[in-house]
Amino acid sequence: MQILPQQHDDACLVGRVWSPVVAGPCLVKIAGQDVIDITSRVAPTMSDLLEMDDPATHVRTMDGDRLGSLDDIATHSCDRNASPTSIHFLAPCDLQAVKACGVTFARSMIERVIEEMAKGDASRADVVRQRCLDILGTSLENVKAGTEEAARVKQELIQADMWSPYLEVGIGPDAEVFTKAQPMSSVGWGAQVGLHPVSEWNNPEPEIVLAVNGKGDVKGATLGNDVNLRDVEGRSALLLGKAKDNNASSAIGPFVRLFDGKYGIDDVRRAELRLTVSGIDGFELHGQSSMSMISRDPLDLVRQTYGDHHQYPDGFFLFLGTMFAPIQDRRAPGAGFTHEMGDLVTISETKLGTLQNTVALSTDCPAWVFGTTALMRNLADRGLI
Repeated sequence: MQILPQQHDDACLVGRVWSPVVAGPCLVKIAGQDVIDITSRVAPTMSDLLEMDDPATHVRTMDGDRLGSLDDIATHSCDRNASPTSIHFLAPCDLQAVKACGVTFARSMIERVIEEMAKGDASRADVVRQRCLDILGTSLENVKAGTEEAARVKQELIQADMWSPYLEVGIGPDAEVFTKAQPMSSVGWGAQVGLHPVSEWNNPEPEIVLAVNGKGDVKGATLGNDVNLRDVEGRSALLLGKAKDNNASSAIGPFVRLFDGKYGIDDVRRAELRLTVSGIDGFELHGQSSMSMISRDPLDLVRQTYGDHHQYPDGFFLFLGTMFAPIQDRRAPGAGFTHEMGDLVTISETKLGTLQNTVALSTDCPAWVFGTTALMRNLADRGLI
């Protein structure tokens, strides 16, 4: 199974694995094809690890116990018949808040406006899309958010009766930053990713996710699927919480690649994400998201999330947004794309590896039962805190 990044021998990769031996999560590093438990040698939690000045050096110099091979654990992770207490990959975050930035790419910004104008009705999207393109064209693609030029474009759009809350956060001075998921609730590689059962128009969102510590320092990056319910959010932007934060609706992984001399924020800025959706009905969708097209720098998004106005003592993982907004018809002409149950969603990036999940209803995904209280009790029982 393809999980690791290309040239992974140069990458310092850390993650989390559920171990039935300790009935809880283990902090792990990847050594070749082996998954090594470093919980007792380096740090009991990912949050603790990222607070270190140089976590990559600590990880590289410490040994640990082998939990198994990548392929074996990956096989267990995507086995729907396996016990939930079997060994499997977890999302690499634990105590951190999971935050997300929206409307950070011009292409997806237009699609958010379309959702709003269509009132969440997929059958109206094509007509609304054409009207938006007739008025806006590609004029927004090179506008830098928060600039004088952006302010001028805003006035033009207001005069054309095209202004929207999505355009406000897309080209205005303030980014959209929202809470995507609760600490410990995100799912990892191989897990089912969940859709709220009220949604009939939805899509995956392939994104880079930054791993940020409690001091606001970015310590690494990984991949994420910021599942989007287009009909729910399209009915009202005030339904963002219902559209975004549901059981298993946040997928992160497979591992955090720690920043070191071989990988850093400039690699994030140059990242090219690839997405494939493969349906059991034979449907295939391919897309990409180029970080070079983002309208706000990743570090600016971190600064808008963390500062004197808001602290995160346990750190946070930050979805950076996507330019991917699928319009390929699936169920009917003009209806655009929406998920079907059983879709296999694969998100990949050459330096971060591959995140793979299967789509299900949130009500059918395994319930989230292991939270922060359970983690603290488990670590205490193991003598780690």
